[in-house]
Amino acid sequence: MVPVRRPTVRAALRAAVAGVCATAALLAAAPADAAAGSRADARVEVEIPGPEHGDEAGSGHLLVPAAGGRAKSTGRLSEAERAADGEVTKVIDNGPTADRLDVVVIGDGYTATELAEFHADARQKWAEVTAVEPYTTYRNLFNVWTVDAVSHDSGVSGDPDPATVRDTALGSYFWCGDIERLLCVDQPKVDSYVAKAPEADLVIVLANSAKYGGAGYNEPSATLGYAGISTASAGHAKSGQVAIHETGHSLGKLADEYFYPGTPDYEKYTGPEPADSNSSTLPADRMAAQRAKWYRWLGEESPDGGTVGAYEGGGYFVTGLYRPTDASLMRVLGKPFSLPGTEAMIAGFYRHAKTLTPLTPTDRTLRLRHTAEAAVPRLTGADGRQLVVRWYLDGRELKRFEGRTEVAVAELWLFDLRTHRLSVTAEDRTPSVRDPGVARTLRSTAAWQVRL
Repeated sequence: MVPVRRPTVRAALRAAVAGVCATAALLAAAPADAAAGSRADARVEVEIPGPEHGDEAGSGHLLVPAAGGRAKSTGRLSEAERAADGEVTKVIDNGPTADRLDVVVIGDGYTATELAEFHADARQKWAEVTAVEPYTTYRNLFNVWTVDAVSHDSGVSGDPDPATVRDTALGSYFWCGDIERLLCVDQPKVDSYVAKAPEADLVIVLANSAKYGGAGYNEPSATLGYAGISTASAGHAKSGQVAIHETGHSLGKLADEYFYPGTPDYEKYTGPEPADSNSSTLPADRMAAQRAKWYRWLGEESPDGGTVGAYEGGGYFVTGLYRPTDASLMRVLGKPFSLPGTEAMIAGFYRHAKTLTPLTPTDRTLRLRHTAEAAVPRLTGADGRQLVVRWYLDGRELKRFEGRTEVAVAELWLFDLRTHRLSVTAEDRTPSVRDPGVARTLRSTAAWQVRL
């Protein structure tokens, strides 16, 4: 197929490469209007995972029906099955929904008798995600919820072959767009289950299958607010890496760093400077001179191997665009995020999560018998670093309370009848963030009125 040029920079960088062989055919079109998701003819853009045997993180993007699926659910569930359908469980509880990044995991192709298996699969897949930095360090910023979607049939359509059709709750199917590994869903049906969980920030759909596959729905939901949907096979070891790569787009707002040699119209990028933090038209010397993009990381050793620089090739183009490192997770499955990528992911985490939650209500005046208490998530990185917690009275720091998460009003040594302001701040001073604009978002404050 001949690719269609898009009118925007991001659209150009998302031009589709949708083949199942080395000389992939290109497919492209603009993202569907999120508000039109319920229309039968609506289409959404998904990212295609790289081949099973290889290390490519992706194979471009493709437009697919939003309300897709090889089979429509017949609703043939017993009364007991309907009672189990839609049950919500908070699998990992790290705090209030408003202060945490809430991940909602929904299974497809699990019958009522297989729900325990789905819960085990959800825990295992989340363990795979949190084995990769910066998820490892920041795992306590997340809540994880499961929503039980009871399917009439076990397994999903397209497994083991295109002729296999199963009646499932979310309509998951391989061979989406005639690409075997592309695992699509009926997005309106997914949304109907997401709506049962509190304020989802990220959605993972696990297919009851050991077949390799997945997809990335990376357009934010206009109605439910989540950043994206990642689909993955529950029983395939490599699918967790596919899901993590997709969160690089949805949470980190990172561009793909892979490219396609020998593909017409993608030999050289000639457009304007991309908005993505890990893609640039600038070589390293010009980037440093202009103090642009990831210039703060140039020359540093990156966890994915080698030093941060400007490596030509990315955003599907062989030349004209540069990426920060040679082989980060945004290009190669099984690799870590690069240093700039890690910074972008941390920024994404803190767009949804806070460093501090007041446990003592802040809407009343505290007296001598009261205690101001806050919850601060514990970091779990190998370096043992924790958030810095500091207390202030009328703007003056009370250094003797540093690191504490509760302070009694009686400890403040108040000597007058005035109302004072007691505040606590928790700040993440991670060395993985060098952008001052991002660093300012890694801090939260709670305050109380106090008096004798």
